[in-house]
Amino acid sequence: MKTLIINLARATDRMDFMRAQMADLGLDWERIEAVTPATLQPPADDPVWHRWQRPMRSTEMALCASHMAAWRRVIALDAPCLVLEDDALLSRGLPGFLAQVAGLAGIDHISLETRSRKKLVARMMHPDAPIRRLWQDRTGSAAYVVFPHGAKALLAHAQRSGAPSDALISATYAMRSFQADPALSIQLDQCRAYGLVPAIETASLIDAVGKPGLAGDLALPRRIAYRLRRISAQLRMGGRHLIRLGRAHRLAIAPAGDLWGGARGKAG
Repeated sequence: MKTLIINLARATDRMDFMRAQMADLGLDWERIEAVTPATLQPPADDPVWHRWQRPMRSTEMALCASHMAAWRRVIALDAPCLVLEDDALLSRGLPGFLAQVAGLAGIDHISLETRSRKKLVARMMHPDAPIRRLWQDRTGSAAYVVFPHGAKALLAHAQRSGAPSDALISATYAMRSFQADPALSIQLDQCRAYGLVPAIETASLIDAVGKPGLAGDLALPRRIAYRLRRISAQLRMGGRHLIRLGRAHRLAIAPAGDLWGGARGKAG
C-alpha cells in the first residue's frame, strides 16, 4: 500500500522524521506538497470555504486542500493508500496491519489515530482485522487509510463545503468508516498525553494564523448562518448516537504499545 505524506517544503525537520519512520517500517511512500494560504485554490474568499460551522483560518483551508490533493492521488492510483500528516508517530506493527486491510471489502476509510477523546464505535470488532465500525469521530486527520470510493466521497463533500480536514472527514457520513483498535498512530503533540517523549518538538502550523470569531465584523445574517449550521451538525451527531444505542458505545481508543517514538523514553 502506498503511503502519501503531506508536508510543507519548509518543514524539513518533520520530513526528516517521517523519512526515518518510512525507512524503519519499510513503507513505500511519496510526498504530497502541502498547500499554503498563498497557494490555496480555490482562494480563501471563495464561498466554498465559508459554509462550515464557524469562520475558518486560512491555514485550516490550506490543510483541507492538502488532504484533497492526497485524495485525488488515491483516485489516480485507484488503490487504497495510507495518508499521513508529517507529525504522525506510527506503530511498528503498521506494515502488517496495512497488508491485512488492503484487500478488505466494504470499507472506505480507516482512522489509525487516537487523540485523547472518545469515539463512537461498534461494540464488536471486525471479524477479519483489528478494527471497529466508526460511527462518530470528532478530531484527527493525521493518519488514516482511504480507499478510492472513500476518496471520491470526501472530495465531493469538500467541493460542496470546505471544513477543517478532521471535521470534514468525521462528517462525511457517506463513507463506511472504521477505527483501528488499538490505534496505530498519534500526533507528536499527543506524546506527553500518552507518557512518551516526542522525537521532535512541533508547533501547530494551523495556529500560525489567528482564529476568526463570530464578532461584529461579520454581518448578522452570516453569524446566524454559522450558528445554525453548528446546531444542525450537533443535532445530527446526537442522532447518530441515539440510533446506535446498544450496538455502539463511546470508547477511548488506546494507542498501540509499540509506537515508533516509544524507544525514546517515557515522559516523566
